[in-house]
Amino acid sequence: MVPALDEAASIRGALANLQPLRAAGHEVIVVDGGSRDATVHLARDLADRVLCAPRGRASQMNAGAQAARGDLLLFLHVDTQLPEGALDLALRGLAQSGRCWGRFDVRIDGGGRSLALVAALMNLRSRWTGIATGDQAMFVARAAFQAQGGFPAIALMEDIALSARLRRRSPPVCLRSKVITSGRRWRANGVANTVLLMWWLRLRYWLGASPEALARRYRDHGR
Repeated sequence: MVPALDEAASIRGALANLQPLRAAGHEVIVVDGGSRDATVHLARDLADRVLCAPRGRASQMNAGAQAARGDLLLFLHVDTQLPEGALDLALRGLAQSGRCWGRFDVRIDGGGRSLALVAALMNLRSRWTGIATGDQAMFVARAAFQAQGGFPAIALMEDIALSARLRRRSPPVCLRSKVITSGRRWRANGVANTVLLMWWLRLRYWLGASPEALARRYRDHGR
């Protein structure tokens, strides 16, 4: 499922990449968080369902998961593109490992050597810690997702929090096939500044800072 908010400029391109999945019988669900542009209208003919939910990725993804009919849930950001055969890779990885969730390696588009290094460190860190982020297209068996209560209703770090819960059940399947995610936020705010901010936000989160306060700091950085 794809959470979206004011993504009129990119939603059709993102969903066009998912049409082979629909043709293979998989369900594509878009969950809008109250867009003020044409996101909902533009998504309708390229998704099986377009839902509306309160703003926030956790709320939106939980709403999509509740509406989904499949036994495997995959959460995809608008600016992230899946590799070919992604769902087959995910299903095979879970079946062969006996685990209940996982993620893909990531490549950051358009960033040269600096963002290639960032992506490599993200993938390495994820393997070491068993924690995944939304940029890595997390996938999870429906039963495990429901058992953990879905994404916690927090303003930021919902992917980190769910990863930590799922990790208690099993380590993630870390697929080496790469999703491609946009480097726009790194380029807009500077690679070093963005990396340092994300490290600082995660450290504050693990030390008990309010996700709402962290979300405000993250939004201020993007202005």
